[in-house]
Amino acid sequence: MIASMTGFGRAEATIEGQTATVEVRSVNSRFCEVSTRLPSLLASRETEMQRLIKQVIPRGRISVQVQLEAAVADALPVRVNQEAAAQARRVLEEVCLAARLPEASISLPDILRFSEVLETSASDPTKDEGAWVATRAALEDALVSLQHMRRQEGEALHAELSARIGGLEERLARIETHGPERVTASHERLRERLAELLADERVDRGRLEVEMALLADKLDVREECVRLRSHVHLFNEALASNEPVGRKLNFLTQEMNREVNTIGSKSNDAEMAHLVVGMKEELEKIREQVENVE
Repeated sequence: MIASMTGFGRAEATIEGQTATVEVRSVNSRFCEVSTRLPSLLASRETEMQRLIKQVIPRGRISVQVQLEAAVADALPVRVNQEAAAQARRVLEEVCLAARLPEASISLPDILRFSEVLETSASDPTKDEGAWVATRAALEDALVSLQHMRRQEGEALHAELSARIGGLEERLARIETHGPERVTASHERLRERLAELLADERVDRGRLEVEMALLADKLDVREECVRLRSHVHLFNEALASNEPVGRKLNFLTQEMNREVNTIGSKSNDAEMAHLVVGMKEELEKIREQVENVE
């Protein structure tokens, strides 16, 4: 069964006291494009995350958002450098003395202007790894949920496309039945007109017969109908496939549209023109839906 490129998945995982929540969204795209919004703690894992996603999803624009608990994601390992703070205080006191200002004018923001007062220690590798393990587990579950939704959407697309291609086939069958009758009737009208023209001795009979044959060939749509029915057969086969067939369906839709346009150019009566218009309407709706197929 075909799959849609539209879907959403969300999952949460807690491992060794670290909790990660992952949301994955997908929409249609010609290729597989992955964008991520990650906490700084996971910035180095972006490439690995994209690789994991592309192993599961071959096509679509995928957006991933990861949230970690505040204790993991937001708490910075900061400490106060007491010696630097004391030195900053002494420097400010000397400035106040030199400028004849009261020491009471020294405030905390003044001390914090010295960058050495607050130090950020190196990140804890154990914490980084634990955050990634939890995130990866949540991502795998979210992708399962996303794929499930894409399959459900695919079932709806399958039903819609099957109905539309069935409508096209029904009109094609009517054209295949009506076509020979139409050509025969055209032949009869041409013969009658030819008989009238041949009564005139000045008319080139050989040239008239050639023109008659060419005109009859221009009205014949049997070749176009055979090719169109072949495309329809391949389209139905692709719909039943479990592989990504969006590009194939898009190509077949273009080819079917080409054959229908040719049939339309050979239409010379109202009934056939009406059938061609109906086929074009079905193909336009098919084209819109195929854009969402993986």
